[in-house]
Amino acid sequence: MFKIVDKPIHIDFLHGHHLHCMVCQIPSHLAMRDAACRLVDPEAGWQRIRSILELVREGQGNLKKCHFLIFPEAIMPLARVEDALEIIVSGFRPNSVVMFGIEHMRLSEYRDLLRRYPADNGEALASVEEDLDSGDIEQLPTNVAVTVVKEADGRTRIFLLAKSHPFVGEEHLDAQHDLYRGKVFPLFRCRPACFNFMPVICIDYVYRDVYQSNINHIIEKANQLFFQTRQRLDLLAVLQFNPKPEHRAFRDVVNGFYGEYLAYTPGVRDTITVFCNTSGESSGIVGNGTFSFGHSSVVIHQSHKIGPTTDPEFEVDDFGGLPVCRLRFGTATRLYYFNLPLFHELDPRTTRVPLKIHGIFRPEGDQWQRIEETGKMQM
Repeated sequence: MFKIVDKPIHIDFLHGHHLHCMVCQIPSHLAMRDAACRLVDPEAGWQRIRSILELVREGQGNLKKCHFLIFPEAIMPLARVEDALEIIVSGFRPNSVVMFGIEHMRLSEYRDLLRRYPADNGEALASVEEDLDSGDIEQLPTNVAVTVVKEADGRTRIFLLAKSHPFVGEEHLDAQHDLYRGKVFPLFRCRPACFNFMPVICIDYVYRDVYQSNINHIIEKANQLFFQTRQRLDLLAVLQFNPKPEHRAFRDVVNGFYGEYLAYTPGVRDTITVFCNTSGESSGIVGNGTFSFGHSSVVIHQSHKIGPTTDPEFEVDDFGGLPVCRLRFGTATRLYYFNLPLFHELDPRTTRVPLKIHGIFRPEGDQWQRIEETGKMQM
């Protein structure tokens, strides 16, 4: 069973201004090697990631306002993690957060990574060392995500998260290829900004067993936060390598998360859920039936009253009749730059819409080109 651990961070977002987020829907090509999912061409993948990091670091136009940069699951080559961190540490602006998934590593490698940054990962390190002490599991594949926080004073902090879902193949049981089950989920508590967010890795969003439901545990923690402090879970970021992003399992969890069918859930009612998936060009381990990568999305409660919209690059719907508003992107390789709709911006006296797309970028060689006509897209 996993636990959620509060991680206070010094982030000072400007009050009264919405936050900006970039979702990187880029391709990933994975293959099974040594009982783990490895990148087929890690150097090509790294060059693509580096070009995005450089784009945000340069900050042309309003990219200087980018607060959250989100990459998909299993996108970063393990050998290039330190290179990515160097770019973020040396060039990113204060009050910014970067999330990315790493290709599978051995549990012993995850422990070594935790030991490099023990100050911010004490609970996860203790959990891993306890598990390693209990059996011969050093070679167990581990699915890891990194959250890099550039605090208001310029200090950089690095947090690690291991996926709790136990199966490599996800839709079928892999008795010989079980993943390590992460047991510590960080909940980031921004001060003095009073903004709270969590990352989760793909199917951890829907995973449950006979003892615990991941999403129910998150809801209970957010409700506890509300009743004790009158704060909420503001952002839930789901990092995916998902060939079935609109699978019934995900739709059902979205429905229950926002529906409040059995109890009031004030801790998550205004949560923004961002699903960052790889693009439709991706390839790798998939289950049975039809599949399609892409369709990253942003989901908020229906009270925000964003009407249906259709555009070549995106659409707005209610996810097939759910109590939500969903901004659903396509399958192409794109960078989507938009603002996060803050709950306190909802005002029945105005027609102002809380979600705006500030830019969509497509790849042009080894660079990224803004699709100019999206500059005025607003729902």
